[in-house]
Amino acid sequence: MGDSDRPGGADVIVVGAGAAGLWCAERIARSGGPRVVLLEKTPRTGTKVLASGGSRCNVTTTLGPADAARLFGPRGERFLRHAFSVLPPAAVRERFEGWGVPLEEAPLEKVFPRSGNAKDVRDAMENAARAAGVEIRLGGPVVAVEPEGGGWTCVLEGGERVAAPRVVLCVGGKSYPGTGTTGDGYPWLEALGLDVVPPAPALVPLTSPAAWVRELTGLAWQGGEVTLEDAAGKRLARRTRPLLFTHLGVSGPGAMDVSRHVARARADAGREAGAEAGGSATHTLRFDAFPGLDRESLRAEFVDAAGAAGNPRIQRAMGEMPTGPMPRRLFEAFAAQADLEPGTPVGGLSRPARHALIEAFKGLPIPIDGTLGWDQAEVTTGGLSLRAVDPRSMAVNGRPGLFVVGELLDLDGPIGGLSFQAAWATAEVAAEALRA
Repeated sequence: MGDSDRPGGADVIVVGAGAAGLWCAERIARSGGPRVVLLEKTPRTGTKVLASGGSRCNVTTTLGPADAARLFGPRGERFLRHAFSVLPPAAVRERFEGWGVPLEEAPLEKVFPRSGNAKDVRDAMENAARAAGVEIRLGGPVVAVEPEGGGWTCVLEGGERVAAPRVVLCVGGKSYPGTGTTGDGYPWLEALGLDVVPPAPALVPLTSPAAWVRELTGLAWQGGEVTLEDAAGKRLARRTRPLLFTHLGVSGPGAMDVSRHVARARADAGREAGAEAGGSATHTLRFDAFPGLDRESLRAEFVDAAGAAGNPRIQRAMGEMPTGPMPRRLFEAFAAQADLEPGTPVGGLSRPARHALIEAFKGLPIPIDGTLGWDQAEVTTGGLSLRAVDPRSMAVNGRPGLFVVGELLDLDGPIGGLSFQAAWATAEVAAEALRA
């Protein structure tokens, strides 16, 4: 007989044994804390953790707490300021090291387990939760969460009811639905009269209707910067991150980090499912191949190349750039944007032609018409409005005993361990409040 079946059983129910749920349950129950029952719909814990980062799990970021919070945008930054001060990225690293998971830094401010195995991360959290006395119940989907008798009751599939004075919802969003995150928590919150921002896929590849974009499939550029603009030319986001061309559009951190704005626009228009083949462009992704060089510096590079022995052709001159050679097909896309033949000698460029080529390198326009939708999304944008939650406890305002953490909140950050950092930190804050 589990604690939740005994009179005076669980003190806290945590729903969802993913990143936030495992962390929160362990932190609540540790060192003789409240009795915790952790309910998970799937047959195992941490399914999404196991799939994350190509099964490597980008645990957190090398950034400090203020810089990390800033990447969640103004609203997210304000909300996460306290949580990231309670559990900064450095503290997450220390916790996992203490659990026997050595970590290592990687480019783009990433931190991975040294083993390269996400299972080590999941196992460490599950083992710590069990050692703390958490009762983990697998394979029992919760279908409703209801206030009852001054506390909360979780109704399981099949009709079983598990009650406790306090409940923490950690069921995630809708991204990677194959791992069990299928948006279960949104109707529960709406049934309680809470404000839920309609969810949309985020950190998801973008689609393009342009044939020339798809013809560049497989090409990547590591040192570029992307700027997303809406149909009116308003700048929505900018990121200096690698860009990858695909058979459907663009991917890589540069494209995925700004994808939330495209997905949000489509969700607001009632097209949440993903891209529609052959659709018209709704956004423009401007690709700056040389963010470290301003236009005047680029002009000087071409002027120098024009005076070089042999009057090299443009692409050969590009091989002498500080960033190194550019793949031929990618170079041809920039040349086409400037209406130039790739084999034109640098010395033969007129001033207007040189200007056009520089403008192409500093802002190649890539038309965007959608995203690849939920199946390819790493996180969810949207969820419980941050106005409904106390950021110093993760308690839901006006609903005593109810707490919400992790991806179920209207929080999403860029690639680089930020989403896990937000999950760990919000779970830590809720656990502190529940132990008080």
